[in-house]
Amino acid sequence: MSTLNVDALVGNTSANAITVRGEGTATTSLQQGLAKAWISLVQDSSHSINDSFNIGSIADNGAGETTCNYASVMGNSNYGVAIAEGNNQNRHLMYNANNTTRLKLEGWEHASINSPTDCPHCGATVHGDLA
Repeated sequence: MSTLNVDALVGNTSANAITVRGEGTATTSLQQGLAKAWISLVQDSSHSINDSFNIGSIADNGAGETTCNYASVMGNSNYGVAIAEGNNQNRHLMYNANNTTRLKLEGWEHASINSPTDCPHCGATVHGDLA
């Protein structure tokens, strides 16, 4: 097995374009495949971050609503978000009104979409282009 030790990867043709060979002859852009931000948080009275990447701060906006502010902003608001709520708390998590500077997470009771509630274990991953 070989080991490659580097401090930075820079594309040969373009500094921001590194292509990775996938399955067979398929290739993919390394930059497009990386998560640009992610967060694991607790939406209870502590309203705290367990761990994160590219999240500068969070704000508790009331029951079930958290604003996650990016440390480095997104290039546009058309990015993809994968979200999860754990521990089978009969709740679900949504994202809403995302823009280039922040992601808003909203927790709800399964029984009623009109009952916002904190999700004790939730997370989100963001894929797209940084500005």
